[in-house]
Amino acid sequence: MKTCLSLTLLAASLLAQAQTQAPAAAKPWTIQSPETYDTSALPDDPYGKLVKYGKELSERTFAHIGPEVKNPKMRYAGNNLACVSCHEAGGTKPFAMPWVGTHATFPQYRGREDEVSTIEERVNGCMERSMAGKPLPLDSREMKAFVTYMHFLSKDVPVAAKVQGQGLPPFKAPDRKADMVAGSKVYAEKCASCHGENGAGVRNGPPGSATGYAFPPLWGKDSFNTGAGMNRLLTASAFIKTNMPLGAAHGQPQLSDDEAYDVAAFVLSQPRKVKPHLERDFPARWNKPVDAAFGPYVTGMSAEQHKYGPFGPLQQRMNALKTELMKANAK
Repeated sequence: MKTCLSLTLLAASLLAQAQTQAPAAAKPWTIQSPETYDTSALPDDPYGKLVKYGKELSERTFAHIGPEVKNPKMRYAGNNLACVSCHEAGGTKPFAMPWVGTHATFPQYRGREDEVSTIEERVNGCMERSMAGKPLPLDSREMKAFVTYMHFLSKDVPVAAKVQGQGLPPFKAPDRKADMVAGSKVYAEKCASCHGENGAGVRNGPPGSATGYAFPPLWGKDSFNTGAGMNRLLTASAFIKTNMPLGAAHGQPQLSDDEAYDVAAFVLSQPRKVKPHLERDFPARWNKPVDAAFGPYVTGMSAEQHKYGPFGPLQQRMNALKTELMKANAK
């Protein structure tokens, strides 16, 4: 009896010791105050120069690698947007797809390619889609500047750490098809004053001047193409709900879920450049988001529903198909 009691007490003691010594779950890294990411204080050495150029590229992409720059060999972007059109505040605004911590997450598996990608490949994904252009050479000063600026923004962030405010917050779509008519009204009331009645944005200078936009175009030849992540309704809705109109932020929205959903659908219903060969995206079809509005569609449901919802039935169908698709891929 004494032996059993002693073993029980010993077990309890060891368990308490293990619980005391066990490492606490790592807290998410928090995006720091803006002065933390001030590049002006960096020394004028090779690293500092490249960081500063990377920030300049992100804010004035159109002036250095846009389609209107004087040197034809430097015309890598296919539109006159800037990276900060989406990655706001120089890539440091929480829940506006910030770059803080991004450098610490690569290499990473990417479902769109079904392989592990480098950060350079991710940059070029944006170049070909959001910027509707062509890839930067991996050894170019511009590519090195983008990557070095992201490295600077990720300083002190542990490898693979979770960063609070990275990406976009989850968006729960209304359980219905998006209403483009309602969206057009939201656009007229809340968006047109900046982005224009025809979605063409507000230029900083005349066409051909390589001066970009004060407010970016949301459709047409100078906007993102059909392969961009922003061309997906759930992604666009999350971005709009969190960051639009001007002055909105996470926890301080100016639009309801319904308004963001409908106005996003209205914007995405408008014409834009078509990215070729989208059928090659998501070769492992179970990775394909249900709002990726391009074929092939493996759910058996309409292209219209994949573009405008409702998305609940699509997600249920994809979940049911996942095992079947994975087995077929393994053969």
